Amino acid sequence: MAVGFIGLGQMGAPMAARLAGRGLVVYDARPEAMTPLVGVGARAARSVADVAAHAELVSVMVRDDAQVREVGEEVLASAQPGTVLAIHSTIRAETAEDLAERALRYDIHVVDAPVSGGSAGAGAGTLAVMVGGTQEAFDRCREPFGTWADLVLRMGPVGAGTRAKLARNLLHYVAYTAAAEAQRLAEAAGVPLRELGRVVRHTDAITGGPGMLMLRDTTAPLKPDDDLYDTLRHVRDLGEKDLALALELADELDVDLPLTRLAREKLSPELGLPDASD
Repeated sequence: MAVGFIGLGQMGAPMAARLAGRGLVVYDARPEAMTPLVGVGARAARSVADVAAHAELVSVMVRDDAQVREVGEEVLASAQPGTVLAIHSTIRAETAEDLAERALRYDIHVVDAPVSGGSAGAGAGTLAVMVGGTQEAFDRCREPFGTWADLVLRMGPVGAGTRAKLARNLLHYVAYTAAAEAQRLAEAAGVPLRELGRVVRHTDAITGGPGMLMLRDTTAPLKPDDDLYDTLRHVRDLGEKDLALALELADELDVDLPLTRLAREKLSPELGLPDASD
C-alpha cells in the first residue's frame, strides 16, 4: 500500500519515518522538512496533489481545522477512487465529517485518526491511534498505522476518533491543572517539588494513574450488585478523606485550591456512587 504523508512537524516527521520503504511520498510546505525523509528512502512531492496522485493512503498531520480543510480538498481533487484520507490532526469532529461527506462523490474514504502519546511516542512507534471511519477503511489503515502505533482502535464512524481524542485530552489537561494545585500546596508546606514529582511519576507507573479508574462501560449510577461497586466505594471513601485533609492543610496555609474543592464535591457522583453519608 503506497503511503503519502503531509505535514512533517514534531509529530508527523517521526511517524512518516517509520513508513519508509513503503513507497512513501512526503510533502511539507517547508522543503527542508522533507530532506531527512528523502535520506531514508521517501520521495519528496512537489505538492499536496502530487502526494494524493501517488498514494493509496494519505496521512495528514497539519495544524488546525483550516489547514485540514485546505489540504483535504486538494487531496479529494487529485486522489484516485478508493484512496483513504487519514486525518491525524486534533480538530473539530465536524471537519472530518464534512470532508467524509464530500469524499463520497469521489469514492474516497475519510478517517479521522488522531493520536496520543506525544513526540516521544511518535519517535518510538508506540502511539495510540483512535480511528473514526467505516470498518472497510479501518481494515485498510490498521497495518500501516501499526508501523508508528502499538495501539490501533476503531472508535466508531467518522468523527468518533476525534471525539475520543478530545475526551482523552480533557483528562490530560485537567490533570495538569490538578498537578499545579498539588505543587502549590506542597510548596506552601515546604515540600521539595522535584522530590514530590519523582514520587508521583513512580507511583503512577505502578497504579496507572487516573486512567486505572476508567473501567466502566457507562457513566450511569452503579448498582450495589455491580462488580465494581465495592472497589469504587473504597476509592470514594479514601478519596473523600484525603481530599478533605488536603483542603484542611490548604486552609491552614492560605492556599486556594478550587479544583480540589470541586473534586471533593463531585467525587461520589462522578464514580457513579451515592454520597458516603447516604
